[in-house]
Amino acid sequence: MNTDFGTGFATGLALIVAIGSQNAFVLRQGIRREHVLPLVLFCALSDALLILAGIGGAGVLIRGNETLMLVTRYGGALFLGGYGLLAARRAWVGGHMQLNSSTGTPLGAALMTCFGFTFLNPHVYLDTVVLLASIANQRPDPGRWVFGAGACIASLAWFSTLGFGARLLRPWFETTLAWRVLDCLIALTMLAMAGALLLR
Repeated sequence: MNTDFGTGFATGLALIVAIGSQNAFVLRQGIRREHVLPLVLFCALSDALLILAGIGGAGVLIRGNETLMLVTRYGGALFLGGYGLLAARRAWVGGHMQLNSSTGTPLGAALMTCFGFTFLNPHVYLDTVVLLASIANQRPDPGRWVFGAGACIASLAWFSTLGFGARLLRPWFETTLAWRVLDCLIALTMLAMAGALLLR
Protein backbone atom coordinates (compact mmCIF):
# COMPACT_ATOMS: atom_id res chain seq x y z
CA MET A 1 0.00 0.00 0.00
CA ASN A 2 2.86 2.40 0.80
CA THR A 3 4.36 1.49 -2.57
CA ASP A 4 1.08 2.46 -4.25
CA PHE A 5 1.10 5.82 -2.49
CA GLY A 6 4.73 6.52 -3.40
CA THR A 7 4.20 5.50 -7.02
CA GLY A 8 1.11 7.69 -7.22
CA PHE A 9 3.00 10.62 -5.71
CA ALA A 10 5.93 10.26 -8.12
CA THR A 11 3.70 9.76 -11.18
CA GLY A 12 1.47 12.70 -10.27
CA LEU A 13 4.46 14.94 -9.67
CA ALA A 14 6.04 13.97 -13.00
CA LEU A 15 2.90 14.99 -14.88
CA ILE A 16 2.07 18.14 -12.89
CA VAL A 17 5.55 19.70 -12.75
CA ALA A 18 5.79 19.99 -16.55
CA ILE A 19 5.81 23.65 -17.63
CA GLY A 20 2.29 24.72 -18.52
CA SER A 21 -0.21 27.54 -18.45
CA GLN A 22 -1.53 26.77 -14.96
CA ASN A 23 1.96 26.63 -13.46
CA ALA A 24 2.98 29.88 -15.16
CA PHE A 25 -0.09 31.67 -13.79
CA VAL A 26 0.43 30.42 -10.23
CA LEU A 27 4.11 31.39 -10.43
CA ARG A 28 3.26 34.93 -11.53
CA GLN A 29 0.65 35.35 -8.81
CA GLY A 30 3.06 33.90 -6.25
CA ILE A 31 5.74 36.43 -7.13
CA ARG A 32 3.17 39.21 -6.72
CA ARG A 33 1.79 37.56 -3.52
CA GLU A 34 -1.74 37.87 -4.86
CA HIS A 35 -4.35 35.34 -3.68
CA VAL A 36 -1.74 32.59 -3.38
CA LEU A 37 -3.59 30.37 -0.88
CA PRO A 38 -6.95 30.38 -2.77
CA LEU A 39 -5.19 29.63 -6.05
CA VAL A 40 -3.06 26.84 -4.58
CA LEU A 41 -6.15 25.25 -3.01
CA PHE A 42 -8.15 25.65 -6.23
CA CYS A 43 -5.47 23.97 -8.34
CA ALA A 44 -4.88 21.13 -5.86
CA LEU A 45 -8.59 20.47 -5.29
CA SER A 46 -9.29 20.58 -9.04
CA ASP A 47 -6.56 18.03 -9.67
CA ALA A 48 -7.88 15.84 -6.86
CA LEU A 49 -11.39 16.00 -8.31
CA LEU A 50 -10.19 15.04 -11.78
CA ILE A 51 -7.87 12.28 -10.54
CA LEU A 52 -10.48 10.65 -8.32
CA ALA A 53 -13.17 11.04 -10.99
CA GLY A 54 -10.87 9.29 -13.45
CA ILE A 55 -10.22 6.43 -11.05
CA GLY A 56 -13.97 6.20 -10.53
CA GLY A 57 -14.59 5.66 -14.25
CA ALA A 58 -14.84 9.11 -15.85
CA GLY A 59 -11.72 8.43 -17.92
CA VAL A 60 -13.58 5.90 -20.04
CA LEU A 61 -16.34 8.42 -20.78
CA ILE A 62 -13.91 11.20 -21.70
CA ARG A 63 -11.77 8.95 -23.87
CA GLY A 64 -14.82 8.01 -25.92
CA ASN A 65 -16.39 11.48 -26.16
CA GLU A 66 -14.93 13.11 -29.25
CA THR A 67 -17.33 16.08 -29.08
CA LEU A 68 -16.21 17.00 -25.56
CA MET A 69 -12.55 16.77 -26.50
CA LEU A 70 -13.14 18.85 -29.64
CA VAL A 71 -14.96 21.61 -27.75
CA THR A 72 -12.29 21.61 -25.05
CA ARG A 73 -9.55 21.68 -27.66
CA TYR A 74 -10.80 24.76 -29.53
CA GLY A 75 -12.07 26.50 -26.40
CA GLY A 76 -8.73 25.91 -24.73
CA ALA A 77 -6.82 27.19 -27.76
CA LEU A 78 -8.91 30.38 -27.79
CA PHE A 79 -8.45 30.93 -24.05
CA LEU A 80 -4.70 30.25 -24.08
CA GLY A 81 -4.22 32.39 -27.17
CA GLY A 82 -6.12 35.30 -25.60
CA TYR A 83 -4.15 35.13 -22.37
CA GLY A 84 -0.92 34.80 -24.33
CA LEU A 85 -1.71 38.02 -26.20
CA LEU A 86 -2.48 39.79 -22.90
CA ALA A 87 0.86 38.62 -21.50
CA ALA A 88 2.59 39.82 -24.66
CA ARG A 89 0.91 43.21 -24.25
CA ARG A 90 2.08 43.40 -20.62
CA ALA A 91 5.61 42.56 -21.75
CA TRP A 92 5.47 45.30 -24.40
CA VAL A 93 3.93 48.02 -22.20
CA GLY A 94 5.91 47.30 -19.02
CA GLY A 95 5.56 50.12 -16.47
CA HIS A 96 2.56 48.96 -14.45
CA MET A 97 4.02 45.58 -13.44
CA GLN A 98 5.85 46.65 -10.29
CA LEU A 99 5.59 44.34 -7.27
CA ASN A 100 4.03 46.96 -5.04
CA SER A 101 1.48 48.16 -7.56
CA SER A 102 -1.78 49.23 -5.91
CA THR A 103 -3.86 47.73 -8.71
CA GLY A 104 -3.89 43.98 -8.26
CA THR A 105 -6.01 41.23 -9.77
CA PRO A 106 -9.38 40.76 -7.98
CA LEU A 107 -9.79 37.34 -6.36
CA GLY A 108 -12.77 36.43 -8.53
CA ALA A 109 -10.90 37.27 -11.72
CA ALA A 110 -7.85 35.31 -10.58
CA LEU A 111 -9.96 32.24 -9.79
CA MET A 112 -11.83 32.45 -13.09
CA THR A 113 -8.54 32.69 -14.97
CA CYS A 114 -7.23 29.68 -13.06
CA PHE A 115 -10.50 27.85 -13.83
CA GLY A 116 -9.88 28.43 -17.52
CA PHE A 117 -6.29 27.18 -17.35
CA THR A 118 -7.50 24.09 -15.51
CA PHE A 119 -10.71 23.02 -17.22
CA LEU A 120 -10.24 24.40 -20.75
CA ASN A 121 -6.99 22.50 -21.24
CA PRO A 122 -7.48 19.08 -22.87
CA HIS A 123 -4.08 17.96 -21.58
CA VAL A 124 -5.42 18.19 -18.02
CA TYR A 125 -8.06 15.59 -18.81
CA LEU A 126 -5.65 13.36 -20.68
CA ASP A 127 -3.00 13.52 -17.93
CA THR A 128 -5.22 13.23 -14.85
CA VAL A 129 -8.55 11.68 -15.80
CA VAL A 130 -7.24 9.28 -18.46
CA LEU A 131 -3.52 8.56 -17.95
CA LEU A 132 -3.23 8.67 -14.15
CA ALA A 133 -6.51 6.81 -13.78
CA SER A 134 -5.48 4.06 -16.19
CA ILE A 135 -2.26 3.52 -14.21
CA ALA A 136 -4.15 3.56 -10.91
CA ASN A 137 -6.81 1.13 -12.11
CA GLN A 138 -4.20 -1.52 -12.82
CA ARG A 139 -4.15 -1.99 -9.05
CA PRO A 140 -6.83 -3.83 -7.07
CA ASP A 141 -8.78 -2.05 -4.33
CA PRO A 142 -7.76 -0.29 -2.18
CA GLY A 143 -4.43 0.14 -4.01
CA ARG A 144 -5.85 2.24 -6.84
CA TRP A 145 -7.31 4.74 -4.37
CA VAL A 146 -4.07 4.87 -2.41
CA PHE A 147 -2.28 5.57 -5.70
CA GLY A 148 -4.80 8.34 -6.37
CA ALA A 149 -4.24 9.79 -2.89
CA GLY A 150 -0.51 9.92 -3.59
CA ALA A 151 -1.12 11.79 -6.85
CA CYS A 152 -3.45 14.25 -5.06
CA ILE A 153 -0.86 14.95 -2.36
CA ALA A 154 1.76 15.47 -5.08
CA SER A 155 -0.45 18.14 -6.64
CA LEU A 156 -0.94 19.90 -3.31
CA ALA A 157 2.80 19.76 -2.57
CA TRP A 158 3.75 21.10 -5.98
CA PHE A 159 1.33 24.02 -6.10
CA SER A 160 2.15 24.95 -2.51
CA THR A 161 5.86 24.97 -3.35
CA LEU A 162 5.30 26.91 -6.56
CA GLY A 163 2.89 29.48 -5.13
CA PHE A 164 4.51 30.15 -1.75
CA GLY A 165 8.07 29.53 -2.91
CA ALA A 166 7.74 32.10 -5.70
CA ARG A 167 8.23 34.87 -3.14
CA LEU A 168 11.90 33.89 -3.02
CA LEU A 169 12.13 35.24 -6.57
CA ARG A 170 10.80 38.67 -5.59
CA PRO A 171 14.26 40.30 -5.38
CA TRP A 172 14.72 39.44 -9.05
CA PHE A 173 11.46 41.15 -9.97
CA GLU A 174 12.04 44.60 -8.56
CA THR A 175 12.49 45.97 -12.06
CA THR A 176 10.11 46.33 -14.99
CA LEU A 177 12.59 44.52 -17.23
CA ALA A 178 12.32 41.32 -15.15
CA TRP A 179 8.52 41.40 -15.45
CA ARG A 180 8.79 41.96 -19.17
CA VAL A 181 11.02 38.90 -19.52
CA LEU A 182 8.66 36.76 -17.41
CA ASP A 183 5.57 37.89 -19.30
CA CYS A 184 7.35 37.34 -22.59
CA LEU A 185 8.10 33.74 -21.55
CA ILE A 186 4.49 33.29 -20.36
CA ALA A 187 3.20 34.67 -23.67
CA LEU A 188 5.40 32.28 -25.65
CA THR A 189 4.25 29.34 -23.49
CA MET A 190 0.55 30.18 -23.87
CA LEU A 191 0.72 30.84 -27.61
CA ALA A 192 2.77 27.69 -28.22
CA MET A 193 0.23 25.60 -26.31
CA ALA A 194 -2.65 27.24 -28.20
CA GLY A 195 -0.91 26.53 -31.50
CA ALA A 196 -0.24 22.93 -30.49
CA LEU A 197 -3.95 22.44 -29.74
CA LEU A 198 -5.01 23.87 -33.10
CA LEU A 199 -2.45 21.92 -35.10
CA ARG A 200 -2.97 18.65 -33.26
